[in-house]
Amino acid sequence: MANTYTQIHIQFVFAVKYRKALIKHEWKEELHKFMTGIFQQNGHKILQINSMPDHILAGIRPSQSISLLIQNVKTESSKWIKSQGISKYPFSWQEGYGAFSYGKSQIPNVIRYIQNQEIHHQKESFLDEYKKFLTAFEIDWEEQYIFRELE
Repeated sequence: MANTYTQIHIQFVFAVKYRKALIKHEWKEELHKFMTGIFQQNGHKILQINSMPDHILAGIRPSQSISLLIQNVKTESSKWIKSQGISKYPFSWQEGYGAFSYGKSQIPNVIRYIQNQEIHHQKESFLDEYKKFLTAFEIDWEEQYIFRELE
């Protein structure tokens, strides 16, 4: 049987619990490296990552469950943040995530989009943006399951 090399381009979106701005500029690059390592250890390739909020564009090998991969990334990165003592406040990721697939020709635009998150979110909130993603990708959703703001 011949080796099959397949890559699915997925943009993941997830958030710090209650959308708190706990990821600081001083250590976000180290967090990105740590998260990239998790993807690489699982045979996947990070194409772009940004923590404003958390957008990750990756080339995913279909041999692994997306939900198990993201659960692993969120669990291990939370443990890493806590073990490093770099957050002054208790850190955890909010439940859930978004996963949006793209064709190869769309990748350069998605990379630019993720790189410019800081500028983009000055004009549009994370929640409004996320709802637009869900609508554009024709995903049925209910308000009660959307990421939550601080209560």
